[in-house]
Amino acid sequence: MALTRTPRREWIDEGLRALAAGGPDAVRIEPLAQALGVTKGGFYWHFDDRRALLDEMLDTWERRSTDEVIERVESEGGDARAKARRAGALTFSSDGLLAIDLAVRDWSRREQTVADRLRRVDSRRMDYLRSLFGTFCTDEEDVEARCMLAFSLAIGNHFIAADHGARSRADVLELALRRLEA
Repeated sequence: MALTRTPRREWIDEGLRALAAGGPDAVRIEPLAQALGVTKGGFYWHFDDRRALLDEMLDTWERRSTDEVIERVESEGGDARAKARRAGALTFSSDGLLAIDLAVRDWSRREQTVADRLRRVDSRRMDYLRSLFGTFCTDEEDVEARCMLAFSLAIGNHFIAADHGARSRADVLELALRRLEA
């Protein structure tokens, strides 16, 4: 009978779920093994230690939230405005990478290597936004301001609990996006 090992990717995905739910302290080998329904011995087949898993998790988050998002947005086509919206929706939607992204942001406040990684990811995202906004804005300062506002809106929206009178949150976000795209 062949020995079946839990694939490396499953350990990483479970680690990302734990990170999103409870931050880096929630990423522990034994609870991950329990969640996967395996023994923790299988962990060491793929990773030298917890730090190696955390690094792989960050690599996966970075790839999914930059390369894969940009590839998908570009493959689906559309004008620059549609692409910017799609990139934001894929990255910051509640059912997407948002929970992981927010956990990484929190983690980056306590660990410099994570802060460096976040800076690289955010810089890549901003570069992509600049390339999109630059197709319909000719002023470099305007492009930079719009990109900063769009990025801030995408992240900050999840921390704002304000009411908007008779308008829904979705309506106000649409108004803000239309102004950024004008």
